[in-house]
Amino acid sequence: MQRIVRALGCGALVLSLAACVAPPSRQISEPGPTVSPHEMAVRRFEQVNGRIDNMGRNIDSRVNQGHYPPPEGAALHHRLDTIRQEARDMAAQHGGGLNGDEQRVLNQELDTAAAAINR
Repeated sequence: MQRIVRALGCGALVLSLAACVAPPSRQISEPGPTVSPHEMAVRRFEQVNGRIDNMGRNIDSRVNQGHYPPPEGAALHHRLDTIRQEARDMAAQHGGGLNGDEQRVLNQELDTAAAAINR
């Protein structure tokens, strides 16, 4: 009988501790600062350009380390330049930003280029 009482007591203690540790099931969040659709489009364009910049640095690093010869690095840079120009052309149609579908297409192209760079 004492074991049952102890087991129930321990179970209640564990459940009460779990309730203290577990995050609330529903949180009420305050609304954050709103971002205009144009600002979001510009951010998408900046993200794509930032990714292109990082990939360009990665190409330079891999050429310097001898992973592939400079002509191959130049070809990869040309591929990134082409994608950057596509991004500029798309952004010019939307006042300097990209919509979600355009960003997705550019990221798919960059994924393909990244596979060639990191091979």
